[in-house]
Amino acid sequence: MRHIISTHVFVQHRLTVALLDRIAKAGIGEIEIFCARQHLDYRNPAQVEELVHWFRDSDLKLHSLHSPMFSDTIWGRSGPNAVVSITEPDKAKRIAVTDEIKRALEIAELIPFRYLIQHIGVGGEEYSDRAVEAAFNSLEELSIFAGQRQVEVLVENIPNALSTAERLTAFVAATHLPLHFVFDTGHAHLMGGVACGAAREFEIMRDRIRSTHVHDNDGKLDNHLFPTHDREDGLDWKQMMALLRSCGDDVPLLLELREVSEM
Repeated sequence: MRHIISTHVFVQHRLTVALLDRIAKAGIGEIEIFCARQHLDYRNPAQVEELVHWFRDSDLKLHSLHSPMFSDTIWGRSGPNAVVSITEPDKAKRIAVTDEIKRALEIAELIPFRYLIQHIGVGGEEYSDRAVEAAFNSLEELSIFAGQRQVEVLVENIPNALSTAERLTAFVAATHLPLHFVFDTGHAHLMGGVACGAAREFEIMRDRIRSTHVHDNDGKLDNHLFPTHDREDGLDWKQMMALLRSCGDDVPLLLELREVSEM
C-alpha cells in the first residue's frame, strides 16, 4: 500500500514551500492538503501560485484535498457563520457553503489531485431529513463541479448521526450519487461503540473505500494520535492493518495526525 501523509499535522501553520521541502526530503511521495485558511488560504492567489510553481518542479504529488470546515482563519472561532457545512438547510447559506468549497476545488485547475475529501455535516450533528436533502443538493452540485476538473468527491465517516457507515451507504443507495468513501480509522473507533466496532464500520464501507485517514484515539476523544500497539483503549492495529491491506494497493494508508506540542 502507498504511504501518504496529510498536512493536518501542520494545520496551525502556514503551508509554505519550506514545509513541503521537509515533507519531500523525508521520502514521502504523496500528500493530502488540509484546507484550513490559516494553513492553505485557497482564496489567496499569491499563496496558491507559490505552491503551483513548487509542485511543478517537485516529485511530490498531491493525492487529495480535504474540503474546508471553516471559512475563517481561526478554526471557526469567529462565530457560527464561519462553519462550512453542506447540511445547511437555508438555501442561500447552502449556496454560500458550496461556493466556498468550489473555491478550494479550483486549485485542481493549477495543481492536479485525485480526490476531494468531504464531510456530511459537523461533529455531533443529529440526523434529520432536511440535513440529508441539503447534503444531496450540495453533493450533486459539487460532484459535477469536481468532475469537470477530473476530481472525485469522497465522503468521510465522521462522528455524527449522518455519517455512520450505515447512514453513508444508505445515502448513496437512496441518492444514486457517484460517491465513494474515505475510511477514517479514528472516527470508526469513536463510532463503533463496542469491541471490534471499527472493523464493523469498515466492513460496511469496504466496497466503496477509495482512500483512508489513519490515526488512533482512546475511544473518547478525536485526538488523531499516531497508531501504536500499546495504547490502552486504542484500536487493534493488527486487525485494522489486515483489513486495510485487504483493500488492495490502490487504496493508500494516509496518516492524518495532530501536531504534538513539544514538552
